[in-house]
Amino acid sequence: MPAQTTYLELSDDSGTAHKFYEVIRSGVQVTITYGRIGTPGQARTTAFPTAQAADAAAQKKIGEKVRKGYAPAVRGVRQRRAVTRRAIASSRSTASQAPVLWRFASGAAAFGIFVDGTGCWVGNQHGDVYTVAHDGTVTSRFRLPDGVKCIVADDFWIYAGCDDGKVYDLSGKVPRVAYEISADVDIYWLDIDDAILGVSDRNGRVTAIDHEDEFQWARDVTGDSAWMVRCDTGAIYHGHSRGVARYDSSDGTPRWQTQVDGNVLFGWQEREAVYAGTGRSRVYRLAKEDGSVEAVYKCDAPVFSCATAPSGRYVFAGDNHSSVYCFDQHGERLWKLGTGCGSAFSMQFIDDRLYIVTTDGTLACIDAGEEAIRAAERGTVPEPLDVKAAASLVAVEPGLTLETTSETGDGIVVECYEDGPRLRVRVSSPGYDAGWRVQFPKDIREPGARYLVEGVRASERGGFYRAFGEIKRIR
Repeated sequence: MPAQTTYLELSDDSGTAHKFYEVIRSGVQVTITYGRIGTPGQARTTAFPTAQAADAAAQKKIGEKVRKGYAPAVRGVRQRRAVTRRAIASSRSTASQAPVLWRFASGAAAFGIFVDGTGCWVGNQHGDVYTVAHDGTVTSRFRLPDGVKCIVADDFWIYAGCDDGKVYDLSGKVPRVAYEISADVDIYWLDIDDAILGVSDRNGRVTAIDHEDEFQWARDVTGDSAWMVRCDTGAIYHGHSRGVARYDSSDGTPRWQTQVDGNVLFGWQEREAVYAGTGRSRVYRLAKEDGSVEAVYKCDAPVFSCATAPSGRYVFAGDNHSSVYCFDQHGERLWKLGTGCGSAFSMQFIDDRLYIVTTDGTLACIDAGEEAIRAAERGTVPEPLDVKAAASLVAVEPGLTLETTSETGDGIVVECYEDGPRLRVRVSSPGYDAGWRVQFPKDIREPGARYLVEGVRASERGGFYRAFGEIKRIR
């Protein structure tokens, strides 16, 4: 009997869907391929005892998708969404050279950076994500399917927003899909707080998505090109071509909107304030409570990125002329120096070090201590160490294969179950609330499957758990 193929698509004008789902039944095997329109997608083949069982399973899957709005289509008619690359208009700084301690060439222009006490993460437009220790040693490498827009942290979890429209959890050994944004949304930036994902896009819109990857709300604005989104407890801060706004994270209720001079190109936040860098060479500090302008930091060229020392005692900025700046909290400029390796698309300050990732894809560590800066202003800087990844470093790619185990004593058991058209996950180990759902990778869920996870944590606001660490399939 020849193979039977059903090809479905779900796509609308609202930006909430642009996906395909294909079911091929051949004998006792059913192959399901799904993903974003215009991409190869991901495939999974399941064997059944009989052809009749295979046909019943295929029809069940097709019925689920039709009830969700999928409809028969012809592959190739609809095209994949457009992806905007941030314009690289950068020139060499005329300022004195900054004291760069080390630099790592990632191989392509890079936006994404995250730094904490253990090291640095950098992601570039080729989809490469590297982890680098504070001394410059490259420790690991991931390869994602498309360019990396940003890297953000949420407690234990590290996420990479990718141009394929997915957000990958990089906290384990293998990247796993945590969220899938609509393919119609040209993502500009992402941020996450307690599993609530904020997405800003080319059209100036901001969208909130919950821990189950379900749409919560979206707000359109009169501006466009929303490069800034910052998530905090109870609030999402959104910057675009017309200013900065605050929304309640729960339902999108607007709280304030403040116009600034120039389109917002990047944002940062501290406990009491948000910071917006603009195309008119300014960084604004806005009070989170009411959006009032508390200080303005004046640069000499459009600001690509900004960051602060803890509590905002120092404010840093990177312009499109490959310069970095430092101001005191009131707005007085303390210094300006050249990077020597491109303009800083993103930056972060920790322990007297300013980490930047640049237009040419370099991750650089700048000594921002007072003594090193004074020496640099006099023309004395260290010879930077050019870091290279070891040739033996293997790039880890997303995959659906899981290690299996029959031992469950060293972890938490969770199970996947069907809830209408969706697959949910709950904890089955004793001592946990079985009514709470578990945030769990989307791409490895199978109905009836049981998994062993390293641990689960209750969300800060309660009501659900979040799985972390390595995941094994229980056989």
